Order: sequence, then structure tokens, then C-alpha cells
Amino acid sequence: MDDPLSQVIALLRPRTVFSKVISGAGRWAVRYADFGQPSFCTVLNGSCRLAVDGHETITLEAGDFVLLPKTPGFTMSGFEPATPVRIDPNAAAVATDELRHGTPEGDPDVRLLGGYFVFESPDAGLLVSLLPALVHVRGAQRLSTMVRFVGEETREQRPGRDLILSRLVDVMLVEALRSMQGEAAPPGLLHGLGDARLAVAMRSMHAEPARPWTVEELAKAAAMSRSAFFDRFTRAVGVAPMEYLLAWRMALAKDLLRREDVGIAEVAERVGYGSASTFSTAFSRHVGLPPGQYAREQRAAVAA
Repeated sequence: MDDPLSQVIALLRPRTVFSKVISGAGRWAVRYADFGQPSFCTVLNGSCRLAVDGHETITLEAGDFVLLPKTPGFTMSGFEPATPVRIDPNAAAVATDELRHGTPEGDPDVRLLGGYFVFESPDAGLLVSLLPALVHVRGAQRLSTMVRFVGEETREQRPGRDLILSRLVDVMLVEALRSMQGEAAPPGLLHGLGDARLAVAMRSMHAEPARPWTVEELAKAAAMSRSAFFDRFTRAVGVAPMEYLLAWRMALAKDLLRREDVGIAEVAERVGYGSASTFSTAFSRHVGLPPGQYAREQRAAVAA
């Protein structure tokens, strides 16, 4: 598999989904503190306002989909002024069929199906940094359908539930993120993949991470001069080509080190280092721990 987006999502390992219906009526507003985990919602009917920290306020309408890969603080409200009720996103979720904000009786002004999940990868921070902080898709019929499937699975304890949820979240992430690909995306993985020439170089790095790539070779793959490629890649992805390659190699190395059947020498070879000692030095500098210690700690955490 040499599709960079698919590889990043596979390494993130999204799991454990919670979802519920949220509605609002009359004068209402809620303020969620910084959560840090990925969250999502689709608007079933009606409309409301969403103000995510660091972004302009947007109006959500029926059929809209929102994904926050690393949920910061945000405020959701109706269109009438209201003092936000503060909510701790880390508090235990209350098991109700629907969470109502504002006027409790009558038809709601908006109904959403929202939820959150977790990335099980210990390297999630690095990988999430490659993704947009806010994904807003208008008229997202396919995504809305997937969110409904997620809602059905979380409510019913049927055989195979966890497997189905993990697959649904994988597909939902791919569908949401590729809708942001290209010039509309902020600097990062999706912006780079939206550039036809840069995408060739990025896919090459992902397909052969062990190859001793140089900026010149990557520029040649992108059919560009070295300087033009370097500048364009850095602007689009947010980091220089070799910095991106190093980060990807280290992400792969961490994933391999968590497996009991792969030794340090093999990991070094598979991520492009000529010897275990050279790899150990690079890994320690990048991660802050020698690879052997990292592997022991990660395996102990899984066994605990």
C-alpha cells in the first residue's frame, strides 16, 4: 500500500466510538473545553452555529459534516444570543437517547448526530499534525450515511460491533479528508497530495521509505528543478522534503518496534538505515528514547 493518506490512517488506528443525537431549541449555547481526541458530527435537520477556537464561526446546515481530528475548545449555539453552558468533554457520558440544549419541549431547531473516537497510536500527535485542524463538508450525503451507520452500531450490542465500528471510522476518515485535498487544504499531507507533481514524490517516499532518497531524486520524480521542488513542497506540506521523510520513517519505526517479532536491525533496514547503530542514534535524537527502551515500554504498556 503506497497511498499516503491510507497509510497515515492505518497507523493512527482509530478505535472506540461513542455517539449520540444532540438537539437545540430556542435560546441556547454550549461551550466545550479542549478535548484533544477526534470528534465528528453530521446535521440531521435544521441549522446552528459552530465556533471552533482559532477558526471563524460557521453556520451548519442539514447534510453538513464536521470532523475535528484533535478537538480544541469550541462553542455551539442557536442564532439568538445566549450565555454558553460550560461542558467538560472528559466527563463520563450520560446514556440518553438524545441530549437537548435550550428549550426542552417542542420540536428542535436543529438535530445533530455527533460523537468521538480515539487514535490508539502512541504517535498520533505527529500524524494528526499532517491533517487539517477542521474539516467542514457541505452536502456530505455519503458522510452523513456513514455517521448514521456509526450511530446504529454504537446503540446496539450486536456481534462484530467493534470490528464494524473500526472499519466505519476508517472509511469515514478517508472520505472526509480527501474532500479537503488540494488548494483548499491548509499546509500538510492533503495539500501536498492535491498537487499532482508533489503527490508523485510523496507516494514515492511512502512506497519506498528505505530508499536513500535525496532532494534531487524526489525533484526528478516530480519533474521539477531541485530548488522549485524544495520550495513548493515546503510551502504545501509545511515541512521540508527530508524532514517529512524523516518523520515518516520514524512513524514507521515506532509501529515496527511495537511488534515483538521485529528486531532493531530489521527495523533499521526497513526504514532506510545502513546499520542498527546509525538508526539508534537517529531514533534517539528524534524520539528522545533509544529504540530498545521505546520497544520495551510500548510492549509493557500493551501487556498491562
